[in-house]
This record gives sequence, C-alpha cells and structure tokens, in this order.
Amino acid sequence: MPEIREDGTTAVPGVRIVGDLTGVPLLKFSSDSGARAVRAILAEPEFGKAGTAADPDVVDVAIVGGGVSGIAAAIEAKKAGLSFAVFEATEVFSTVANFPKGKPIYTYPTGMTPAGDLQFRSEVHPKEQLLEDLEARRKAAGIDVTFARIERIDRRGGSLFLHHGDKKTVTRARRAIVAIGRSGNHRRLGVPGEDSGKVFNRLYDPKEFFGRQVLVVGGGDSALETAIALGTSGAHVTLSYRKKEFARPKSENVEMIRMLEKNPSAPVAVEKPTSERVTTSTGAFMKAAGDHPPGSVRIALGTQVVRIDRERVILKDDSGREVDLGNDVVFTMLGREAPLEFFRRCRIPIRGEWKPVTWISFIAFFVFCVFLYNWKAGGTVNQYFQAHQLFPYNVRKPPDPATLAGTVAISARDPGFYYSIAYCLAVLLFGIQRIRVRKTPYVTAQTATLTAIQLVPLFLLPFIVLPFLGHNGVFDSGFGKTFADNLFPAADYGHGREYWRAFGFILAWPLFIWNVFSPKPLAWWLVIAFVQTFVIIPLIIRRWGKGAYCGWICSCGALAETMGDAHRQKMPHGPIWNRVNMTGQVVLATAFLLFIGRVISWSWPNTRVGHAASKFYDGLLSNWSILGIQLNYYHVVDIFLAGIIGVGMYFWFSGRVWCRFACPLAALMHIYTRFSRFRIFPEKSKCISCNVCTSVCHQGIDVMNFANKGLPMEDPECVRCSACVQACPTGVLAFGRYAKNGLPVLDRMPASPVRMREASEV
Repeated sequence: MPEIREDGTTAVPGVRIVGDLTGVPLLKFSSDSGARAVRAILAEPEFGKAGTAADPDVVDVAIVGGGVSGIAAAIEAKKAGLSFAVFEATEVFSTVANFPKGKPIYTYPTGMTPAGDLQFRSEVHPKEQLLEDLEARRKAAGIDVTFARIERIDRRGGSLFLHHGDKKTVTRARRAIVAIGRSGNHRRLGVPGEDSGKVFNRLYDPKEFFGRQVLVVGGGDSALETAIALGTSGAHVTLSYRKKEFARPKSENVEMIRMLEKNPSAPVAVEKPTSERVTTSTGAFMKAAGDHPPGSVRIALGTQVVRIDRERVILKDDSGREVDLGNDVVFTMLGREAPLEFFRRCRIPIRGEWKPVTWISFIAFFVFCVFLYNWKAGGTVNQYFQAHQLFPYNVRKPPDPATLAGTVAISARDPGFYYSIAYCLAVLLFGIQRIRVRKTPYVTAQTATLTAIQLVPLFLLPFIVLPFLGHNGVFDSGFGKTFADNLFPAADYGHGREYWRAFGFILAWPLFIWNVFSPKPLAWWLVIAFVQTFVIIPLIIRRWGKGAYCGWICSCGALAETMGDAHRQKMPHGPIWNRVNMTGQVVLATAFLLFIGRVISWSWPNTRVGHAASKFYDGLLSNWSILGIQLNYYHVVDIFLAGIIGVGMYFWFSGRVWCRFACPLAALMHIYTRFSRFRIFPEKSKCISCNVCTSVCHQGIDVMNFANKGLPMEDPECVRCSACVQACPTGVLAFGRYAKNGLPVLDRMPASPVRMREASEV
C-alpha cells in the first residue's frame, strides 16, 4: 500500500489518495473519502488564496480514476465551482461492473451517511441495479469522464503534471486526487499454459459455462463465489486451494460451498483422465475421477496447479502426487496486486518498502540506541563520561539531601534518571496524541492509566519519593526501617539504599529479575514476586486476558501503545515470524534455570553443588563473555533484546517487537491465557473480510481469520490494545468474556467508534 497520512495526503505535495487505497474497501467509505478530499482541498489556505486556476490549461483538480470515490470527488468539485477532469483507464465504475452477474453488493456500514451527494438508496443492491443507479447519479450531476491512462504524476514548481499513457499528452493541475483502487495486475500462478485462451480472471455470466468442466483456483471470497455461481448454474466445478483449510472467506460462502459439495444433483458420466499417475488420494478431491454430476462442486484443499493443457489441467497435492482433470476453462481468482508501480513512478513511498534513506535512518537510530543503552547500563560510554566528569557527572556537589532539590540532584547522577524522564515524556506526549486520534473511552482510560503508572510508581517512587523519605529519617527506625531493610537493602552508592528495586512493584518476574536474583535471598521480594507472577497475574488474565497486564500496566506496553501507536501496522505477519515468538520461551527457560541455580546456591552455600550452582548462575547472569563481548543474561536480554532491539526498531517494525518475540513474562502469560475467559467477539454478519483488523495488529495476529468465521478471538498474543476493534469499519469486533454460565458478556467501556455511533443513534 502507498504511504498515506490520516487526511489522505502523500509525500508529493498536492496529491491525495482516496477510496480503497486508504485501507477500507467499502463503497460508502470510498464515496465519503472522495467528497472529503475535495472539501479538504478547498480548506487549504494556499488553494483558497489563489482562487480558481487563472490559466485555462490548468485544472483545479485532476481526478485519476472513475470509480465510486473518483466520481464522488468530481460531484463535490463541480458543486464547489472548481475546474476539474476525471481520467479513467477502462470503464466508469469498473470494479462494480466487473462483479459477476446478479451479485448482491452490500453498502456497509448500515448507519453511515457518506459526505457529498453520491449516496446509496439501500443496504444491499443487485450488481446491475447498483451500477444503473450510480450511472444515473453521475449523468444527473453532469460528470464527464475522459478515457485515458495516467502513467505518472510529478510536481514542478506550483503545478502537478499528469503524464498520459500515449506519452505525448500532459495535463496540468493544481491538485490531484488518486482514486484508482487497489486493483492493479491480476496475480499469476506462474505455471505453463496460464496464458492460454481458456484462462480467465473474471466471471461475468456463469450460465455461459453450463455443463462444462471448470477449475477455479483460489481460497478467498472471490474464488468461492465464482465456484458457487458456476456450480449452481450447471457447471462441473473443481475448487483448488493451496492451503488445508479456508481462512479468509466469509463463513456464509464456506457453508454454501460445503453444502454444494455434499448435496450434488443427479450424476452423469464424465471422461476419465488418460494419465495413470494417480487414482486415489486424500479427501474428496483424490477420489478416482468418475461420475461428476452437473451443477456439482468438488473441493481440492491442499492442492496446486502444475500445468494447464488444452483439454485438462494437472494438480498436485501436498504429498507431491499429481492428478489429471478433464477441463474446459480455468478461473484464477487470486486477487490483484496493488498498482504499486504507478506510485513508484509518482515518487509516492510504498509502506514497508525500504530505500537507501530508510536503511540510513534505521542504522543511525540503531547506533544511537546502542550508545544510549550502553550509557544507561554503565558500559564503556558511561565509564568514559565518569572518568572525564562529563554528563551527568559534572553536576555540582548536591545540596542537603534531606531537601527535595538535594534528593533530585543525587538521582540526577544516575543515567537511569534521565532515561526515565525521557520515557515518561514520550508516554505522556505520544499518549496525548493517541487520545486525540483514537477518540474512544477505552483508549482514553487505557492511555491515562499507562501514563499514570509510568510516572508515579516507575519514576517518582524510586527516584524521588522513597529517597526523599529515606533522607528525612522515615526508614531509620521502627516499621519504616524493617520495611526498607527488607525491600531496599543498604548500598554504597546513590542514596545509600537500592531504591531502584521499587520497579518490582509493577514489573513482575521474570520481566524484572533482579529482586529475585539477589546475592542474598530477599524474602519479601520473593513473596511479592511469587504473588504477582503466580497469583495476581493469572487471576486478572482469567477475567480480562493477557492484555490486562501488557496493555494496561507494563511499562513496555506504555511506550508501545503511545510512541508506537502510529507504527503498529509495520509488525511482520505470517507463519515464519510466528516461529520467532519462540525466542520468548527460550528467555523464559533461561530465567527459570537462573532461579534454580540461585536457589541451590542459597540452600547449599558451602558445598560443591552450591559452588557449582553459584558459578553457573554468576556466569550466565553477569560474567559470561566471548572476545570481550558481554553475552550474559543482562546484556543479551535486558540491554540488547529489551532495549536496543525493542526501542531501536520502533519506527520500522512496530513498538511491540520485544513484547511479541522475546519477553519472558509474555511467554509465561501465554500459558495462563489457555484458561482465560477473555475474547474478542465478532458479529460475523457485518464482516466484509477487508483485513483492516489484521493489518493494524502489532502483535501479528490474523484477526480477520477469526472474525469472518464468527469465532471468538483468543490468540495468546493479544494485548487488548483495541486497535482492531477501533479500526474495523463496520463495527464487527467487541471486547468481552465468557461468564460462568458460558454466555458471552461484552465490555461496557466502548472501544469501537462504529458501535458508539450506532448506540447513540438508538
């Protein structure tokens, strides 16, 4: 997808993108975005000052694409009195026109009224009726379309130049609206025979294929709808899909295709394949080719096309066995590639596409993070600063530590003090931005809670409150002394006590290991850590899911949900990346080994076993290095994975890199989530399989795979960030849980703007 800002603007000044390419493939949203783009152009100070174009050869707005969004923009431009031109490469409303004959088209969301004058009369239209209505509205508005292909747009001075496909014609414009949709070139199988005349990418009238042998390739809604239309029109259909199960299509389509497979009409004889390569295999597909009833559908899951011949096709299953099928026609319903080459020619960046400047910025920031965390961890950088009395060691002699100023001055000698200030400011400032952009009560409450926890118990308490109390004698006698001696042992640095251990009140073991892995057992911290990790967290996960901690309490989550909010769509998805999640299991296992080693060293301190355990523990925790490079738990996990990798990749791989792939506490909570009642419940009748929910999940969850099947989402990676719930354009998703009686109960705090709007209308 091209990189588009919230308002549709791009890296090329004056060029806006509307319609499907904004991320929501819905007719109402397309119409709305087209009209709003023109209104936004009219509101631009520079555009308004100049008035309409003085040069008759320069149009105010050039609209590329004659679909719903393009025509909606044209109607709005004409109403505003602007000069404009609409360019279309194929036919007006081509996406609608290319749907199969009689296909019902839904205009979701139900209660939405798009901006502008291109409206829809009802919530469901037959294709022909919708197309006729759209055409009537276009003609009534007096919108003419120029049939021409625009190859690229570039900016020179104050004008945009639209280069036509004939390489001779150039249109000049003050502003341009790109409304070409997602559909570029059809995806290809890449097999011999694919370019033959019997292979098609679109189905117009299924009745034309009555009685013919048809292969449909694909596993999405388009493929299933094509197979259903052909099967119910009397064709003999085999549906081939490379995976073992359908993940993407609407549940209604899956139910229909299964019904057609199980309930065929009366059988007729069909020519058997001439090849003897296979006679049996797995599933319905691998039955010996024999009677194939008219109007029937066979499903061939786990198969791929090997070759397309004149009178047959060859498929191969997962085991490598091949089968010949008699065949008259093939439909490859694999979808289309986005028209990325057009945007590259226009110099509009592609989301996720790395250029030299991307690599340079990534490497520079990564090097900065190495410097930052080396300084924070007391490494070479910090030692150099200390030796040369540089920041923060050039601070003057602190005043009376019993004063607030003195307490702060002493804390200011710790690099972690400045790091925590920067962390709090990032959470606060980006949190305010998140609340402004994502206007739901859920996001407001979550962000405020994360900010408060980061500020008070994770900054003020260890760096100011506890040291200030200590310097004023609160911990010198009585219960105060008992409290401090058991939680904050004496130290020969800083404030004289290890107040940094207060992080353990919020950051549970094994995320924060240092209160458990102390040289001598700290009984109070052992109890706190045990209760946190094995009692409190399992209980809150039982009711609210893993995200109750990861999304509402944890400091890693605080930064991810605020500073990382605008980058959540950059998280890598897919089975390969899901395997990388095992890194967290390895870190968790290491943490348990360290704990066992420490317990042995505590229990048998003067024995051979105790010495061996202590040596193992010290080596793995702090002393292990190769060629002078520290490879112990502290440097590998805390500094490299959680710090350098976790923060260094924020702006390129989402803010949850550490949380998803390597956090040991998250790995432990995956076990607890098996017993959780928390779910994200979908209203499957509203799901349009737009994939928006999956694309915004920065934990890499395929949310749509649950939603379009009507299955409650229970993936253990979910951190309750609400991005999928909020981004869903039709209000499909909602947070909730299973009650004790087994019935679903939805959360009262709204997280979906669509559901909020629907509730207010009711």
